[in-house]
Amino acid sequence: MPALLWLWFWLREDSKNPEPRRLIALAFVAGMVAVAIVIPIEQWVQSNVQNQTWVFIIWAAIEELTKLAVAAVAVLRRKENDEPLDPVIYMMVVALGFAAAENTLFLLSPLSGFTISQMIITGDYRFVGATLLHVLASATIGAAMALSFYKKRSVKWRYLAVGVILSVALHGLFNLFIIHTSASEIVRTFALVWIGLIALLVMLEFIKRMPRRS
Repeated sequence: MPALLWLWFWLREDSKNPEPRRLIALAFVAGMVAVAIVIPIEQWVQSNVQNQTWVFIIWAAIEELTKLAVAAVAVLRRKENDEPLDPVIYMMVVALGFAAAENTLFLLSPLSGFTISQMIITGDYRFVGATLLHVLASATIGAAMALSFYKKRSVKWRYLAVGVILSVALHGLFNLFIIHTSASEIVRTFALVWIGLIALLVMLEFIKRMPRRS
C-alpha cells in the first residue's frame, strides 16, 4: 500500500501526457520481478565478501543495475518512451515495484518476529526511508537519460554511466548510514533522502520544460 500511494503521487508529475496504464503496470511488475533476481545474487555476495562495507556497496550496485535492466527490457525500448520525462517516470515505477516486493518480504518474513504494531512502525519507516531511497536512486538514472534524450547515442551512454554511478553512490551511502546510525538518529538519515527528493522535484520541473523535438 505505501508503494501504491507513492505511485499515485509520482504519476501526478506526468499528468499532462500520462504513460499508458498497461506500461505503468508492466513497469511495476518488472520491479517486483527484479527482487527475485537480486536476492540469490546478494546472498552469494554476502557469503563470499568478508568486508561488510563492500557488501552493502555491491548490494546497492546489484539492485540499481537490475532495476535498470528490467526497465530496459520491459518499457524503456518501447515507442511510448517518447519524451524526456518518460524514462524518469518508468524508472520510478520500477523502483516502487521493487520496493513493494522487498518491503513485503521484509515485513512478512517468518524470521522477522514482528508483532502487528512493530510491523506498522517498521512499515512507516520504510515508507519514508527505504521506499523513497529506491525512487530517488532509480530516478537519478532516469534523469540522466532524460537530460540526454535528444543527444547522440555516444553522449547518451556517457550520461547513463554517470547516472548509474550517482545512483549506486546514493544507495550505498544510505545503506552505510543506516547500519552505522543509532535508532534515535535514524530520522536524520531519512531527512537526507527527503532533501534528495526535493532536488528531484526541482529536476523534474526542469525536465518537463525541456523543448520537445520530433
